[in-house]
Amino acid sequence: MSEYDIAVIAGDGIGPEVTHEAMRVLEAAQEIFGFRVKRNEFPFGTEHYLETEEIFPETAFEEVKGMDAIFLGAIGDPRVPVGLIEYGIIAKMRFELDLFVNLRPIKLYDERLCPLKDKRPEDIDMVIVRENTEGAYAGMHGFCHKGQHHEVATQTMIYSRVGVERAVRYAFEMARQRNKRKQVTLIDKANAVRAHDIWTRTFAEVAAEYPDVKTDHAYVDAACMWMIKNPEWFDVAVTTNLFGDIVTDLGAMLQGGMGIAASGNIHPGKVSLFEPIHGSAPKHAGKQIASPVAAIMAVSMLLDYLGEKEAGRKVEEAVADLLRTQRLKGVQTGQHPTGEVGDMVVEELKSTAAHV
Repeated sequence: MSEYDIAVIAGDGIGPEVTHEAMRVLEAAQEIFGFRVKRNEFPFGTEHYLETEEIFPETAFEEVKGMDAIFLGAIGDPRVPVGLIEYGIIAKMRFELDLFVNLRPIKLYDERLCPLKDKRPEDIDMVIVRENTEGAYAGMHGFCHKGQHHEVATQTMIYSRVGVERAVRYAFEMARQRNKRKQVTLIDKANAVRAHDIWTRTFAEVAAEYPDVKTDHAYVDAACMWMIKNPEWFDVAVTTNLFGDIVTDLGAMLQGGMGIAASGNIHPGKVSLFEPIHGSAPKHAGKQIASPVAAIMAVSMLLDYLGEKEAGRKVEEAVADLLRTQRLKGVQTGQHPTGEVGDMVVEELKSTAAHV
């Protein structure tokens, strides 16, 4: 029997509530599919910081490094300065664990969830590969004459050949693995941000090694337009850290909202991080009204990454079937109590046990 160690950081706001339901689904999956997951829970987040002034101590971080995967609920709280906890936890893991791919599946399960008219599930099924450790988020910024009338602020975008190539290559491998349209679209702004020429050249050189995969290109403004007008054109897209942050939230709305969207922060073969992409929503914390669907979908991605692909697929299918049959009316806050959604997914997953 396969066994895995994972770190669980429930975090802030609604994080603990949605994480609880996601872990219930994980427990059901391991019983049905015959593997074991040891959950190592860490208390880090704003509440812990306010009590201890500790964000993510190195002793705990070293422990996390040795695990198979990480699950994160949500981070962020208005009681502390913006970015303090986010950079201390999520950015620390992304950069120091070198999680160079942010993987965002965008898949429509039921057409009534899509805000676009006449778009069906077969029209919206794409994956965005967002470079996750460079670009505008690399942390190189500064201020001159801060607080004065002539203040200047700078933020430097950084792109390395190694960083660009490994993200692009991951996208081509993903297109082969999905075996759908087998197309990779490069999203950049090389006509205005001339540093993006490194993306243009690297993309062309890597593409030459994948003659079976078609290529396309879109400047980011056009890509946003086409994602709305013709989302069926996209299979796999690869883009920069900043643009990926933006277009994936746009994509989340195509599939039904932030309440269904999950992501992986991945370094293939090493400890990687999985999370719902919604925020911590402090105003809803403790009310048991937040949808845990995105957190459950993050569990599906985590299982797939660990190699428990059938279990991951069945978790995804359980959610999809509940949405298609309208037993799960939606993924917006307040449509179902948080625990009720967890109950439904667990029961739906158990109903598959006879077929495993």
